[in-house]
Amino acid sequence: VEKAAQATDKSKALVLWSRTLELIDRMGCTQTFVDAGNSMRAATITAGDKQIAHVNLGDVDSPYPYALMIPQSDTERLMGVHLNSLGVTVERNVELVKFSDTEGGVQSVLRHTDGREETVESSWLVGCDGAHSTVRHALGMEFLGNTLTSDWFLADVHLSNVPNTEAKIMWHTDGVLVIFPIAGDRFRVIADGGLAKEGVKRADPTLAEIQEIMDRRGPGGITASNPIWLAAFRINERKVADYRKGHVFLAGDSAHVHSPAGGQGMNTGMQDACNLAWKLALVCRGCPESPLLDSYTAERSAVGDMVLKGAGHLTMIATMRGGIKQAIRNHVASLVFGFAPVRHAMADAMSELSIAYPDSPLTSRGAEVHGGPHAGSRAPIRTGETPVGSGNTPRFVIFSEENAESAALLAKYPHLIEPALRKPFAAGGLWIVRPDGYIAVATKQNDWDRVSEFFRLLA
Repeated sequence: VEKAAQATDKSKALVLWSRTLELIDRMGCTQTFVDAGNSMRAATITAGDKQIAHVNLGDVDSPYPYALMIPQSDTERLMGVHLNSLGVTVERNVELVKFSDTEGGVQSVLRHTDGREETVESSWLVGCDGAHSTVRHALGMEFLGNTLTSDWFLADVHLSNVPNTEAKIMWHTDGVLVIFPIAGDRFRVIADGGLAKEGVKRADPTLAEIQEIMDRRGPGGITASNPIWLAAFRINERKVADYRKGHVFLAGDSAHVHSPAGGQGMNTGMQDACNLAWKLALVCRGCPESPLLDSYTAERSAVGDMVLKGAGHLTMIATMRGGIKQAIRNHVASLVFGFAPVRHAMADAMSELSIAYPDSPLTSRGAEVHGGPHAGSRAPIRTGETPVGSGNTPRFVIFSEENAESAALLAKYPHLIEPALRKPFAAGGLWIVRPDGYIAVATKQNDWDRVSEFFRLLA
């Protein structure tokens, strides 16, 4: 259900990163998004006429080695189309008024625009209702954090003389200017507007003000025209400590909001949902809640902390004031990004391929095999293989050579394990991969007792 009468018509969040595209590939709709978007393959940081860093996203090890630039309005529309294809329709103009968590599930009161109220019984409730979440408030969860003390400008405009294949981050003595390609000659421009005045809401910028900022901070020769969206905003950095209370969960902006630096916000929320969905699916099919549902907060809260910290640091670095501090920043950053491993690590972090769950209650380490992926990490994606967890019955997959123990396990847990083994990632190793493509168990080929114990906990 959705309170809003219609989906957003604003571009808002612009990017789907490689890992998000991999995850929604399990739903069978990634190509639809790729066809509707624009592939961005690099990001460049400059200070004046000096290049500080060039990060090549085309080097990441993914079937989607790029950032897919697509307005949030299109993302929501395509998600709605896919949902409809599954026989589900979003009920709009329906507001959650209140709910109560009972022993058997959740009782929710929904209000329609004509004032009519209805009571709905459900096994679970997931609040994906944004920064001002009704669900979070009703749970009494604190949204801990702060509001940054600077104003920001945003503009979706048409620009001349700018290539649309990479993001440009420009550090200037006045502040930062960022230009993201959307499609064709349409771009997103973001710039900081200096310290905010307490209690004063900054007016939305005019096209002339955006042009003036670009003339001062940009390389010159860029002309803005035909504005689609102009807005001023402040950055909030906030997060709940626990993403679950009883039969109620939080996901996306209802659980965490942060700086747009790095473009991780919407992707983090979508990955919250992917993480929770397969676990709820297995529980609804008879698996115990623990450790499956217990792992949701453990895994996603840690990722939320990481995103908050990373986005905050990027914002602080980009908006650093003072000539001496900026000179030191530029020099150090130029040296650090001169190393290829640093650029590769940055690309993996941006594309969210580096997200891992090593400390999850669903992660078990054995005697790992040299050359194979580690427990908790993202499993390698091999060309031609169906994504683990695809379809409407998510299951684990065992990557191992066949033997008597493997045959017995497949026969014992058909609701938990894909019926066929897949080739191991390295000789002599054994891996269990979760429906979302992360390594649950990494051990040696003969360690079937560890595998049996893992599935016994989930059966």
